[in-house]
Amino acid sequence: MTHAAQPSPVAEPVRNTKNAATVQIAFLLAGTLLLVLAPLFFYPIFLMKILCFALFACAFNLLLGYTGLLSFGHATFFGGAAYFTAHAVKEWGLPVELGILVGVAGAAALGLIMGFFAIRRQGIYFAMITLALSQMFFFFCLQAGFTHGEDGIQSVPRGDLLGFIDLNSSTNMYYFVLAVFVIGMVVIWRFINSPFGMILKSIRENEQRAISLGYSVARYKLGAFVMSAALAGLAGAMKALVFQFATLTDVAWQMSGEVILMTLLGGIGTLIGPIFGAGLVVTLQNYLATSDFPVTIITGVVFMVCVLVFRRGIIGEFYASRLGRRLGFQHRR
Repeated sequence: MTHAAQPSPVAEPVRNTKNAATVQIAFLLAGTLLLVLAPLFFYPIFLMKILCFALFACAFNLLLGYTGLLSFGHATFFGGAAYFTAHAVKEWGLPVELGILVGVAGAAALGLIMGFFAIRRQGIYFAMITLALSQMFFFFCLQAGFTHGEDGIQSVPRGDLLGFIDLNSSTNMYYFVLAVFVIGMVVIWRFINSPFGMILKSIRENEQRAISLGYSVARYKLGAFVMSAALAGLAGAMKALVFQFATLTDVAWQMSGEVILMTLLGGIGTLIGPIFGAGLVVTLQNYLATSDFPVTIITGVVFMVCVLVFRRGIIGEFYASRLGRRLGFQHRR
């Protein structure tokens, strides 16, 4: 008598993994298509602002969500790169590509200096050191000649991309910002899924165990800090070109608070959570700016509700839900 072949015990998990990968790819393609078609339905400047702040929030999440370091000084890298890029393009006459590289390099250098001092402490002491150094940079920008003080750097030319693509066109500028955003997200994805990223996660979960395994925790923290600063600088450089100015608002401590808010709303430790959080905050600011409602109070109420109802953030709670687990999304416990 013959018996029907029983399925292998590993067949079902493998099938679920393949189905999850298919679903995630479908979500990715759908999101890409929506971003490509978005200028047909929304104001391009509004969309570019969301993309810039989404990249900024994802860069911050690289430090908080995957390394476990809370920085109150990320406005330094965002605003610093905006100043460096604006000055390089307007005063030095550099092409836009080199201007962005100057901004990113400047942000990375600031990250190296700030991180060198900050990583020597942990917890609230780390956060306070980053805040103090950020305030020092704010007052430097207030007094420095090239920043033009409270007036900021205005009328920053967008120029031509690769010498022939006119970035003064909002449509061309949008797709350029979108391309930079996608590149930044690919870099972040590759970074967190590399062996380096795995070590950062182990440091986040149990730093003492990582030290006992022989890892130089300080070097990994500094590497993550510099990478996060460089990507935040990339977002700031793009923001300066989109709005064609760089001001003290970009380096103020309130900007650091906003990026923390965006990341917490979306969900720390998730790849797309900060994107969702940035979109929510920027949308509230944009559509409430012309109303009689106080923007900060409404944003605060939304944040309070999300903290009480969505402890992991909106996307984090979705990942942790039964549907999210069935779709194969990973979440932090």
